[in-house]
Amino acid sequence: MSDEAFLALVSAFLAKALTPDLRAAGRRTLGVHSDIEACRVWHAKLFARGWIAPAWPEAWGGTGWSPRQRFLFDRECALNDAPVLFAAGLRSLGPLLIEQGDDAQRARYLPPILSGQDLWCQGFSEPGAGSDLAAVSCRAVRHGDVYRITGTKIWTTGAHLANRMFGIFRTADGARRQQGLTFLLVDMNSPGLTVSPILDLARQHDFNQVFFDDVPVAVADRVGAENDGWSMAKRLMQLARANNTPAALVRRALRRATEALNQAGPDVEPGLRTRLAGLSVDLDAFEQLELAVLPSGRPGPHDPIAPSMLKLVGTQLHQQVAELAMEIVGNPAAAALGAVGVAGGLAGGEALDAGALAMARRLSLRAATIYSGASEMQRDVIARHLLGAT
Repeated sequence: MSDEAFLALVSAFLAKALTPDLRAAGRRTLGVHSDIEACRVWHAKLFARGWIAPAWPEAWGGTGWSPRQRFLFDRECALNDAPVLFAAGLRSLGPLLIEQGDDAQRARYLPPILSGQDLWCQGFSEPGAGSDLAAVSCRAVRHGDVYRITGTKIWTTGAHLANRMFGIFRTADGARRQQGLTFLLVDMNSPGLTVSPILDLARQHDFNQVFFDDVPVAVADRVGAENDGWSMAKRLMQLARANNTPAALVRRALRRATEALNQAGPDVEPGLRTRLAGLSVDLDAFEQLELAVLPSGRPGPHDPIAPSMLKLVGTQLHQQVAELAMEIVGNPAAAALGAVGVAGGLAGGEALDAGALAMARRLSLRAATIYSGASEMQRDVIARHLLGAT
């Protein structure tokens, strides 16, 4: 199918499926996903059309699209203000289970990921283990066919919305810290599990701390071998970083900045127009990088640097665009944030001006160069590969 025919097919679907409410939710998106109810509605529509998991193999519910078609679809969704999905299951865990899970796990967990019945959060970071995941200390002790988990996870995005968690837990103390970690799938409704909210700089509730008090997890819900969770986590992070901040997400932010600049009139500071033009060129280059380094549409298990390159460039470019948008609209935003609060304004229906929204997006994106591995760590991965270090 030609690009033109494919885009016509996608455009026709979006024109019918994206209601004004869904488009509004897409435009209001601040953090890593849109309003959760809009996410559920949009997820259901994509699932019904068979388009919910374009990057999955066709045998497991994927679309069979080429990498370029997936790129074009993502870009059209962004240009039409489609909601940003709550998608850790789709982006990370599903592909990992397809590769590394057993038949029972794939049969049990993949269908509800596709349908949207299960929403997954990621339990990696801890108070003493952020980008240094080898320092994980939240412990899982095996008793027969059950692990018992005690400890805590932090900065757990969407834990208050998810009904399931995937994570790595300490099951042994090895000579190297990476040894003795095990990858487990946790039911968020388990006895002994508590979720405590953490508000971000924009007063959004995206993050949480999760406490485990003797939480049971069946051995059947272990992915990979016991004490080999480090290998599972590394592969999952490859998959996650490769689509952590896709070009389509940055394209959405750049369009908002362009609209704000056009509305600002002819008296806007000329340097802002120059910066916008430069960021537009950078985004064009990032789109080409995205297509070039992932010719199959997903990183291979032995691809050492493509995921880190995409995560590093994408998150930094996204932050730069959000910062420019905030500067364009000016900063009466601080007063609006103080008086209303972004979370209260969006949830309560109060109108937030463009300045408040732009500042909120900028603040929400402060974490982008930290989560899924800080930019400094991504540079280290790239440098080690280029220098031939182990």
